Amino acid sequence: MERNDWSPADLLQLSGGYWSACALHAGVKLDLFTALAEREMNGQELAERIGVDVRGGTMLLNALAALALLEKRGETYRTTPFAAEYLNRISPKYLGYIIMHHHHLMAGWAHLDEAVTSGRALRERMSGGTEATVRESFLMGMFNLAMQLAPKIVAKINLEGHRRLLDLGGGPGTYAIHFCRHNPELSAVVYDLPTTRGFAEKTIGSFGLSSRITFNDGDFLRKGIEGTFDVAWLSHIMHGEGPEGCALILKKAMAALEPGGTIMVQEFILDDSLDGPLFPALFSLNMLLGTPAGQAYSQGELLTMLAAAGACNLRRLPLELPNGAGIIAGNAPAAKQNL
Repeated sequence: MERNDWSPADLLQLSGGYWSACALHAGVKLDLFTALAEREMNGQELAERIGVDVRGGTMLLNALAALALLEKRGETYRTTPFAAEYLNRISPKYLGYIIMHHHHLMAGWAHLDEAVTSGRALRERMSGGTEATVRESFLMGMFNLAMQLAPKIVAKINLEGHRRLLDLGGGPGTYAIHFCRHNPELSAVVYDLPTTRGFAEKTIGSFGLSSRITFNDGDFLRKGIEGTFDVAWLSHIMHGEGPEGCALILKKAMAALEPGGTIMVQEFILDDSLDGPLFPALFSLNMLLGTPAGQAYSQGELLTMLAAAGACNLRRLPLELPNGAGIIAGNAPAAKQNL
């Protein structure tokens, strides 16, 4: 986004923007939004409920009220309707896990200069959490985000005539679930790490789709992909690899497609000039911090990599998605049916 009207005040607001983020993170970590969604409380009551200092807790409550995430009436506080929907742990639209994932990344971002200087990831820099809680925040966060987007995306993609879907690096299988719900004749295989199996099978089972969606924890990069498919879905896995890794992923996916099969790649896509949109540009730095070679890619780069893997009839699907995301589609040679 072009800015020709920067002022010193804007610059300082940008610089101190982490104050607001940290207040939100603290509120989510302490689960005060869930407590205040149940009933109004004053500072003393809330402090006793969540086990914090009254003075510190009241300061946080006032800051969150100033951010319009809490409502303050006299000396009592309650969760706003918006916060009750997205920050209340028992809400089906809860986004606390992805917020905690952002929190766990903050220590690394504070040392971004070191990663830029060395060109190497700072994987060991994580904020406040055990390995288990960090992984839970990531997996559940990705699941919550996908649950919001997948129904909207799936409804706009025509898979009529397709019978077998490969959800590569599909985590809990959120997209496989929604593609199968929207296409009754479709079955799917989710490929991901062994540590994801339990979460994936539980999630798939909760939608009553265990007979149509299976999980495979094979190492598809080293051993290839078992079976053949007429559509392959690769959602946000390319950015974790450098160009060589991406080429290998696409080669494996294309080899698993039947003639004429469809491949779709969803990513945060940079302009070909690489200096926008803002979120993909910042996300590329996040990959610098957390992966050996990952980065965000431009539309031109993705099209070139898909073409090199043998895909034809390449196009970007006409979908408006948040944060600069987009979907590039193509077909295996001898295509008989296109999206």
